[in-house]
Amino acid sequence: MTGLVLEGGAMRGIFTAGVLDVFMENGIKFDNVIGVSAGACFGCNFVSGQEGRTIRYNMKYAKDKRYCSFSSLLRTGDIFGAEFCYHTLPNELDRFDEEAFIASGVPFYVVVTDVDTGEAGYHRMESASYEELEWMRASSSMPLVSNIVHIDGGRYLDGGVADSIPLKASEALGCARNVTVLTKPRGYRKSADRSMPIIRRKYRDYPNLVHAMQVRHIAYNEQFEYCLRQEKAGTNFVICPKSPLPIGHICHDPLVMRETYDLGRSEAEELMPALERFLEQA
Repeated sequence: MTGLVLEGGAMRGIFTAGVLDVFMENGIKFDNVIGVSAGACFGCNFVSGQEGRTIRYNMKYAKDKRYCSFSSLLRTGDIFGAEFCYHTLPNELDRFDEEAFIASGVPFYVVVTDVDTGEAGYHRMESASYEELEWMRASSSMPLVSNIVHIDGGRYLDGGVADSIPLKASEALGCARNVTVLTKPRGYRKSADRSMPIIRRKYRDYPNLVHAMQVRHIAYNEQFEYCLRQEKAGTNFVICPKSPLPIGHICHDPLVMRETYDLGRSEAEELMPALERFLEQA
């Protein structure tokens, strides 16, 4: 089987959206898809076949305080409005095609971090029900600027804390060959989090989560290196920006979003012949 692995990165995931739209235009398919944070939020549109949806709603609501704002953070504890982003938007304003998502038959996994254990969890989304969309919210709930998400007695935050690049998870699911879309350039290496003093105070009741965040840079760099080693071994095809993206975790400028999206499109279009050869070998 061939898997698609999607890194997160908040609004840097707009790069991934550009890549995925080019995949759809070229009829690229996968046997399994696994995404973290923005990789999960935007990757679901690939499974449902909704080309252009990600960039459309991000640009349309870029300056909407209900979507992403510090006022939302102060009022609700979530910088990305929980109800608006994960329920109102996909169910009413720019509908997510649940029927197409289910009909695709492609297993779609979202990565979360269990705040009690500090370990990654991998949830297969079966539909776009309220609870299933809560798993997606959990995967995207960045520490310090998001509430802990409670689902079925469990407590979760951003999957990127425990597993930012879930290539090994995709392999464990049976995908011997994978395509991994990263939102950082090849030379990037994560440094220790300078906000650890705040993290220790805020999450003092969750020592395993604190530990996971303390060593996150080490785990991330190991995952990044593994991704590149598997590429050299011929079992992983990497698509990533050539240089740091012009967008940060948060963005309210539709033009910057479009620029980032176009960079993803450009990279995917450039690599398409090599990607098609890689997939033919599967």
